[in-house]
Formats: sequence, structure tokens, C-alpha cells
Amino acid sequence: MKTYYKNIYTVLKLNRFIVLALIVCSLLSNIFALWMAFSTHKKALNNAFAINTDGSIIPLKLVTQKENFKVEALAHLKLFHNYFYNIDASNYEKNLEKALWLGNSTVDNLYRQKKADGVYNRLLQYSLVQKVLRIDSQIEEQNGTYSFKTVTVFEINRGSIIDRYQLVSTGNLIIVDRNFPNNPHGLLITDYFEKSLKKLNDENDNRYLKNQ
Repeated sequence: MKTYYKNIYTVLKLNRFIVLALIVCSLLSNIFALWMAFSTHKKALNNAFAINTDGSIIPLKLVTQKENFKVEALAHLKLFHNYFYNIDASNYEKNLEKALWLGNSTVDNLYRQKKADGVYNRLLQYSLVQKVLRIDSQIEEQNGTYSFKTVTVFEINRGSIIDRYQLVSTGNLIIVDRNFPNNPHGLLITDYFEKSLKKLNDENDNRYLKNQ
């Protein structure tokens, strides 16, 4: 009988030790979890937001997305204007086909209009070389809509004569699915319009190219 009670006492003592150990581990785990949550929250308050120009708070993730969008938008516009205006008799069909992937029907309509006006026939007939020299784009956002203004400077080599032009074009950008390699940036030009075209003749106009 003495041995029987002794075994029960030992078992109870062991159970109490196990319970106490579990309670201590649970308390330590809760303390660690609370500390981690507090630390993460503090870091989030210090690093997860940025101040907009009007004083409003913007999540940094959103800021990063907008910065990435601007980089890709500028690259998209540069790619399009290079394809659409950097052409000669040997590459114009290939370049224009690539340019049409980057814009909607407004770009296609402009291409068809130029084709009907004989622009590309003259390119072939006189072996003209149209070379883009500079592409400068500005992007603005208003109510979730992205608009752009691009200044493209290009020259037309007619053999003995080289003329330089400045083209100002405008339009909007919308986000679409990426299509490699046809549309790597996942953007589409809409409402595209050639606003003005000016021939650069005097020294002041040509100085613009050197200073850019």
C-alpha cells in the first residue's frame, strides 16, 4: 500500500511540473508575440507612409508603384516614338508594326492617314531616312487618368539636305496585360494626337538639341 501511494504522489508531482512548464512557455510565447507585434507596428508607422505634396498620407507601397509606373510609362513612350518616327525605307514596315502594338485605334488611324497621304511612299521613292534625335515626355495623373505630352525631335535626311523637326504629341495611357515581346510594359496609348510640328531652322532652335 505504501508503494501505491508513493507512485501516485510521484505522478501528481510530475503532472504539476509539466503544467507549470507549459504555463511558463505560454507566457513567454505571448510576451514574445506582443513584443514582435509592437515592434512591427512601430516600424510600420515610421516607414510605411509618405507625405504627399498636399500634406496627405500615402502608403509607401503605393508611392513605389507610382514611381515604377512612371519609369515604365516613360520607357513605353520612348519605345513607341522610336518605332513610329525612327524609320527608313528598309525598316519602316517592321517598326510601324511594332508601334501599333503599343497604341489603340487612334495610333492605327494616324498610321492609315499617313499612308493615304503618301508619307511612306515618299520614304521609299526618295530613299529618305527619318532619324529620331530626342524624346522628352511628361506624364500627369488626374483622378486616376494618366496623360502625357511628348516632344520628339527628329531629322529627315534627303541626301544633300538634312532638315530637323520638332513634333509635340499628346495622349493618355491605360494599363493592360503585358505581352512579351510586343508590349513589355503593359501599357496602351490612347487618344493619340500630333499636336504640332515645327521645322527647326535657326541657331536658337538647333541650340535646343545641344542643351538637352
